[in-house]
Amino acid sequence: MPFIYLASASPRRRELLQQIGVAYRLLRVAVDETPRREEGAYDYVARLAQAKAQTGVQTLGRKKPAPVLGADTSVVIQGTILGKPRDREEGLAMLTRLSGCEHQVFSAVALATPAQIAVKVQESRVRFRELTLAECMAYWKTGEPCDKAGGYGIQGRAAAFIAELRGSYSGVMGLPLFETAELLREFHLNL
Repeated sequence: MPFIYLASASPRRRELLQQIGVAYRLLRVAVDETPRREEGAYDYVARLAQAKAQTGVQTLGRKKPAPVLGADTSVVIQGTILGKPRDREEGLAMLTRLSGCEHQVFSAVALATPAQIAVKVQESRVRFRELTLAECMAYWKTGEPCDKAGGYGIQGRAAAFIAELRGSYSGVMGLPLFETAELLREFHLNL
């Protein structure tokens, strides 16, 4: 059965690939995720998704011909990229900042082989309802926000905070499935 390599440790991305029936093998890659000076969120996620896919191809070498999928997601509010919270204080600050506001989520997916690479970026807009400090603290205690961009996961308890979503649910979750399926078709992969 044909498969791809997934250059990601995210359990959410694995779940999403399984959802659309894509066979994959995990491939751990390390890339520097530091934003560049003056780099916007769109360019940032596109660059990281490409870097992960290309690093995966380089890691495999030519001996294993399967394509490598890389992805990255960023939460952006008022031009500021919110990464994964480093600690409780930063997590609560992120949730407080998102409270009652609309923010953007950019999710990029890249597919690479030794001969080609392509990337697609999906943008969603998410609006949180007003949150109380007690709600933010209770959500932090669940452990859900610790490893997620923007300090929340749409697929978990934070779904109750979301008043409106325009865009891709799977993109906000971490892997835009429509764009992923398009890339697979472009590479003539019937997975």
